[in-house]
Amino acid sequence: MVEQDIINDEDLDMLLEDVSSLYGYDFSQYSRASLKRRLNRICVIDKFTSFAELRYTVIKKPDYLQRFIEEITVNVTEMFRDPSFYKTLRESVLPQLGTYPFIRIWVAGCSTGEEAYSIAILLKEANLHNRYLIYATDINPTVLEKAKKGMFPIGYMRQYSENYNNSGGKKDFSQYYTANYDVAKFDSDLKSKIIFSTHNLVSDRSFNEFQLIVCRNVLIYFDKELQSKVLTLFDESLESLGFLALGSKETLRFSDLEKGYKQVVNDKIWRKIK
Repeated sequence: MVEQDIINDEDLDMLLEDVSSLYGYDFSQYSRASLKRRLNRICVIDKFTSFAELRYTVIKKPDYLQRFIEEITVNVTEMFRDPSFYKTLRESVLPQLGTYPFIRIWVAGCSTGEEAYSIAILLKEANLHNRYLIYATDINPTVLEKAKKGMFPIGYMRQYSENYNNSGGKKDFSQYYTANYDVAKFDSDLKSKIIFSTHNLVSDRSFNEFQLIVCRNVLIYFDKELQSKVLTLFDESLESLGFLALGSKETLRFSDLEKGYKQVVNDKIWRKIK
């Protein structure tokens, strides 16, 4: 096991430079504390006896890269996570989005896709199913492959159903999936309205104009400079009067963009006014 305090900043900088120069992934503006925790976890799980061994593996074995990215990027999610957020979407955002002839939504940092499917269910229940497209993106191609399948462990469905009900859902949640042994496969009509694609918030540019951008619990893993850069990317990608949804520990407060937005109910959702 590699202790966190043994992974010093110089070692970390060298590894991040290796990953950037060899593979084009720039993690240099991720939170240092978070990176050290994740790297320590990799060393424990993959049984590296030293940080040098991890670095050697990353440099010399390109096939290990996807494994490395999977552990460096945080992929903690669930359907209708934080039900109060989805309740606000239902009651305060979707009625506004429903006035548009067509709705484009970007779920950034979508991980294995639970959030994208949750939003698709909300839109279906708001009778907007034929009038929207969700772009669900992540830096990690491995989790995107899982997201595209729309299949989740059947054991998760009880919690997901409870979250759904607490978000204001009125239907039987099980109508949205088919149970198949130990997995729940979500309906193809939900999946048909979601485009899953790789996108790197650090280096890639805006690729469309959206009425709603959802990026929750991603910015907390970035340093302040990168947070500002990504928020600017979202601002450039958001249509006037569009909505930006952030995580519970993320905010536009004190940013240069704050004056161009107003809160919708709480800090979690902001509407662009300029």
